[in-house]
Amino acid sequence: MPLSDADRLKLLAPRAGKLRCVLDTDTYNEIDDQFALVQVVLSPERLSLEAIYAAPFFNERSTGPGHGMELSYDEILALLERLDIDPDGLVYRGVQDYVGFAKKALEAPAVDDLIARARSGSPDNPLYVIAIGAISNVASALLKAPDIIDRTVVVWLGGNALEWPNQQEFNLKQDVGGAQVLFDSGVPLVIVPCNGVVSHLHSTVPEIEKYVEPYGEIGKFLAMRFKEYADDHTGWAKEIWDMAPVGWLLDESWAPSVLVPTPIMTDNTTYSVDRGRPLMRYVTYVQRNPIIKDFILKLQARAGA
Repeated sequence: MPLSDADRLKLLAPRAGKLRCVLDTDTYNEIDDQFALVQVVLSPERLSLEAIYAAPFFNERSTGPGHGMELSYDEILALLERLDIDPDGLVYRGVQDYVGFAKKALEAPAVDDLIARARSGSPDNPLYVIAIGAISNVASALLKAPDIIDRTVVVWLGGNALEWPNQQEFNLKQDVGGAQVLFDSGVPLVIVPCNGVVSHLHSTVPEIEKYVEPYGEIGKFLAMRFKEYADDHTGWAKEIWDMAPVGWLLDESWAPSVLVPTPIMTDNTTYSVDRGRPLMRYVTYVQRNPIIKDFILKLQARAGA
């Protein structure tokens, strides 16, 4: 059954206290997923991390979506090892391909786990799905179990600003059909756009070397990933956009948002407007400094600094 407007707005409202969450991440695709994962792990007072799902990706770092998912799965394990966290019962492989325009649910342990965890919640204690990759795992769960929309909130870093000239953003364009499933499902949705909104969420090698690298094995690992991404660091800053959805969950003032109608995702990877569509929460700006400072202070506290 579709959500009523009142129930949707209740689920989309910022919520006090501890939040149940899962993280859906193409962890090896870039270097910002790693920072987002660590920030979630280091925020147990706010975020109760129940599971981590490896998402597919396909670019020059993989031979195909399934290979990208496996690389991401291995990267999650590498991060958890340096955080001294047992991955058993926490980390799940995702789908091997994109949902695509066929819009058929794909099978994967991550899909079944997401459905089970969502169904175990309630509208008063929803499951927040932090999605920072192609939306294929989440779309498969929504296709397979549309009943979960009344107890799930998806917070997705995907697409560009609504007024941006195009929506050719990596997370979105990989699985346009999956994005259509997400936008059409009726699930309460928080969109964190890339270009035009989180574009300035960057860091630099000097900042990483001073505030991240000295603090434990995980700090060294993150610094290594950050620095090896480019050969020339002169005047260079690196996107760490995937931290933005985590920032919104930690403190909504760090990522101010408004309510707007959920757009229609066309087959041409453009947005079409229908003001009668269900409302979603749309992040309009990101406060870079408090998000980075929160990460640094928690990392240093973990290292006993």
